[in-house]
Amino acid sequence: MDNNKKAIIEKRINKIGENLKKNNMEFYYAETRNDVCSIVRSLIKKGDVITNGGTMTMKECGLSELLSSPEYTYLDRSKMTPEEVADLYIKAFSADVYISSSNAITEDGVLYNVDGNSNRIAAIAFGPKSVIIIAGYNKIVKDLNEAEIRVKREAAPPNCVRLDCATYCKEKGECVSLSKADRQITDGCGGDGRICCNYLISAHQRHKGRIKVIIVGEELGY
Repeated sequence: MDNNKKAIIEKRINKIGENLKKNNMEFYYAETRNDVCSIVRSLIKKGDVITNGGTMTMKECGLSELLSSPEYTYLDRSKMTPEEVADLYIKAFSADVYISSSNAITEDGVLYNVDGNSNRIAAIAFGPKSVIIIAGYNKIVKDLNEAEIRVKREAAPPNCVRLDCATYCKEKGECVSLSKADRQITDGCGGDGRICCNYLISAHQRHKGRIKVIIVGEELGY
């Protein structure tokens, strides 16, 4: 990356980091995806029960080797049957650590997430003792309006392709609601494969430090 562009991106990330801290979330900056493992290692401890939501970002950061260490109990959903995964959704609430990404992070330090099954947003909101959010700088948006558009144009369509969900956005590349002048944040298609069913906005946190946010100076995930 051009060093001048990198300098501006880092300024923006650090500004958002200060706002995350004002919202009682911890903030960490990873210059590249290769720096993420060492940060995550510092945030978990021996014996922790760890699991994760569906996240391409985590895969791109190569965390599986770290989490598969015998020092931790890693509940790896990628190695489970559909029935076991459904059970894991419930077990995640009592995990020591839950790892996820975020669909968007606003400049004022707010996390915006949208889910189909809603296991991910449920665990971010309540249950696991510690939540680690890992997000590339491409997830940064100005405000909740931009967060909504980002999900409907940049996050949901490729995820529907990945998950093979029969939705309008999979076929057309963006949410059907973006063509509406009076669009509401929850508008979307009515298909059974819809993945934007429930919405979570994480603002000022009552439990200080429970949510840790690692922003990476690279584009990661959807």
